[in-house]
Amino acid sequence: MKHWIEAARLRTLPLSVSGIIVGSMYALAHPTDEILTPTEVFNWRLFGFAILTTLGLQILSNFANDYGDGMKGTDNEDRIGPKRAIQSGVITPAAMKRAIIITSFLTFLSAMALIYYAFGYQHLFYSVFYLILGILAILSAIRYTVGNTAYGYRGYGDLFVFVFFGLVSTLGVNFLYSKQLDFVLVLPAMAIGFLSVGVLNLNNMRDEVSDKKVGKNTIVVKIGGEKAKKYHYFLIIGAMVLVLLFAVISEFKFDQYLFLLAYIPLTKHLITVSKNQEPRDLDPELKRVALSTFLLCILLSICMISLLSDIFVNLFLGGR
Repeated sequence: MKHWIEAARLRTLPLSVSGIIVGSMYALAHPTDEILTPTEVFNWRLFGFAILTTLGLQILSNFANDYGDGMKGTDNEDRIGPKRAIQSGVITPAAMKRAIIITSFLTFLSAMALIYYAFGYQHLFYSVFYLILGILAILSAIRYTVGNTAYGYRGYGDLFVFVFFGLVSTLGVNFLYSKQLDFVLVLPAMAIGFLSVGVLNLNNMRDEVSDKKVGKNTIVVKIGGEKAKKYHYFLIIGAMVLVLLFAVISEFKFDQYLFLLAYIPLTKHLITVSKNQEPRDLDPELKRVALSTFLLCILLSICMISLLSDIFVNLFLGGR
């Protein structure tokens, strides 16, 4: 069990649910005309299955990466980060393949439940669309490093992370509640996507030398370490600017800028990256950015809820 928990890479999980939290809390703070009561705004079952589905996709991606990189020989003695399960021999490729199949099945079931609680037997078009989206997400999580045409080896991993863990996660879950798109939410959705890509970029900066040797052509391998640093600055600073712009457009009050506290560790992180000369020293920064993103999303959600604080009163008292 210890080895499977390590293979699931728990440090990546808070980052994966960040978009779900922001999208859900935005729906709670901004009820539509069709929604009359706070209970109808925030469905705990919907929220729970959204979290489970996203965690399933992240764990599936981690298992698939372990399997794909392990089978391709990418995880070797040159890799700087923690040893993966197949690389170290604690889990066999056959067992990991079974785990990928089981995780895919469970994630699909969770996605089906999520779609049902969101749309019921109505909105057939939306249900079919989300079903297709769920299948694509599962396939994309697997194909990142698995197979001869793995897109992670061609530099498309950043795009996958930005789309699914930023836009789809935040905007997608919000649509499940509201049945409409609120375009101002695109700003924090993009910010979460940028920060998620930032974690991947750190990973690729750390593994640039070993990836280049085995032909894993990530963005970092293609543009080089120095340009990758500038790309990283763009991702982190861009995310902070987007969230700040969202707050201004949403007319946050002075006490609703609590989320700026999360900018402190992110700024320290940027300073660390700018001074870095040894790729292996970037490994702890992956956890810092992931947890900083999670903190930012929690604080931003609290700030959004205070826009309509009486929702919580009504939610627990059962009033309108």
